[in-house]
Amino acid sequence: MNSSNAYEDAIDLLDADHKAVKKMFIDYDALCEDGASAGERQALAEKICMALTVHAQIEEEIFYPAVRKATDSDALMEAALAEHAQAKKLIARIQGMKASSADYDATVQELAKTIDQHVLEEREQIFLQAKNAALDLRALAVPLAERKKQLNAGGAQPAPSPKPMKSAKPAKEKA
Repeated sequence: MNSSNAYEDAIDLLDADHKAVKKMFIDYDALCEDGASAGERQALAEKICMALTVHAQIEEEIFYPAVRKATDSDALMEAALAEHAQAKKLIARIQGMKASSADYDATVQELAKTIDQHVLEEREQIFLQAKNAALDLRALAVPLAERKKQLNAGGAQPAPSPKPMKSAKPAKEKA
């Protein structure tokens, strides 16, 4: 495969996704304000859900494990995975609704707020740690881009909620 990449590094690629999704949420709000049809709103919401599904999957499969290994930031990675799980629940709810449902737009807006908060935390914490770690972010962009392309080409299905990653500390079992 071609190892040239349109992105400077992994963070550049992931942040480009963040910006693209933010623009789609803004466009969705504009559709609502303009009284767009349920079909138009649903088409954009489905596009948002697909973009977020692919993005979360490449983070969970490639980026987060690499950052966890390089930083030993178990708590930070677990928090990010919990935020992904919350977003996936909202995505599933949106995908299971009719756009004409009374709470459809509110659910899309709830997803937007959830994603905004996650992106803020990711930029301020995970990306910062990744930049300061012994991690080749340039090289990491290649598998991220390739997996993203593969998922987009294959009509990615929502990934199941992530299982907690292996932690250095074993979980205590409840009796």
